[in-house]
Amino acid sequence: MPRSKEIQKQMRKKVIEIYQSGKGYKAISKALGLQRTTVRAIIHKWQKHGTVENLPRSGRPTKITPRAQRRLIQEVTKDPTTTSKELQASLASVKVSVHDSTIRKRLGKNGLHGRVPRRKPLLSKKNIKARLSFARKHLDDPQDFWENTLWTDETKVELFGRCVSHYVWRKSNTAFQKKNIIPTVKYGGGSVMVWGCFAASGPGRLAVINGTMNSAVYQKILKENVRPSVRDLKLKRTWVLQQDNDPKHISKSTSEWLKKNKMKTLEWPSQSPDLNPIEMLWHDLKKAVYARKPSNVADLQQFCIDEWTKIPPQRCNRLIASYRKRLIAVVAAKGGPTSY
Repeated sequence: MPRSKEIQKQMRKKVIEIYQSGKGYKAISKALGLQRTTVRAIIHKWQKHGTVENLPRSGRPTKITPRAQRRLIQEVTKDPTTTSKELQASLASVKVSVHDSTIRKRLGKNGLHGRVPRRKPLLSKKNIKARLSFARKHLDDPQDFWENTLWTDETKVELFGRCVSHYVWRKSNTAFQKKNIIPTVKYGGGSVMVWGCFAASGPGRLAVINGTMNSAVYQKILKENVRPSVRDLKLKRTWVLQQDNDPKHISKSTSEWLKKNKMKTLEWPSQSPDLNPIEMLWHDLKKAVYARKPSNVADLQQFCIDEWTKIPPQRCNRLIASYRKRLIAVVAAKGGPTSY
């Protein structure tokens, strides 16, 4: 049975006033439009407590005892991936029977909420040590050093392959109407692999990678795009090339090519995309490209080129101006994953 609506305090006072004037339950009920049982309850409460105010109520006792609550917190602290159903079974084993929604509410009151876990590269002890060493080594480098670094990376842009959550407002039984579905294409419907670079002064060149990326293809990209980007971005003679530790980047032939062409590279800790600010530009690029809704790979390729050139130099400058914060975050995390 649904809970009845509480009678307003002013109405309860009127009930008592009319009762004190000598009227009975039936007359009061008719005069105020209230149920006779409601009138009787108000009067009985007034006779017993001398007031029509709401009195303190104990409410329904909780089924989750303090001991059971400690058990819940300990289990999710030890293993954050534990589900509410598993916690429900755990409490049932100690004869505490509650709904899994009750468990989620209780954990929420203790500041523990279910969230989608962030995806970060798997870090070995060697990776963590290298990341921490890199951050400490460069923590006090002058801003001029970072402003004369050419940041590079590759990324894949898929035509229909974005793995993001979507929501639609729809009525019941309309789930499969065309406007309420998101079309999918096998294997993402095609994709484009691009190499890009940027510096504090703005975006450099963007190269579309055709075919399989290997050391020879990578060296060709460097040959055609690095020095022109350095000139366009007006980097100083002391500029440094940043690249990650992908095998084709650090292969013997690529290392010899870089040495022959007198390109100084920044030593780089593996598994560290959070230390490369170009990741933020890849996010900007993909968002802008998807907003244009490319219908084929040719459109996708052209949109990537168009949108890369539109990236504001101010955006690049802000990313580099705050680079030291990334290093501080790695040091604070003792080489572990950061929020970047």
